[in-house]
Amino acid sequence: MDKNIIVTPGTIRLGQFLKLAGLVDTGGEAKVRVQSGEVRVNGEVDTRRGRQLVPGDLVEMGGVTVRVTLADEPTG
Repeated sequence: MDKNIIVTPGTIRLGQFLKLAGLVDTGGEAKVRVQSGEVRVNGEVDTRRGRQLVPGDLVEMGGVTVRVTLADEPTG
């Protein structure tokens, strides 16, 4: 795993997470990358930019894997 991205309690949408993680620069880029099948969530391609991520989910794009982590979780 390349890094952890810390989020506040609750969920975050896949497109927002890609921006927060620095994997894309804009929401438009996130939309294109997700819809073209370039993004995997927990090992499976997901084409839903609005997919709700929860702590522990692994998001992969372009050879980079990022884990969704709650602010109070250990980052390992």
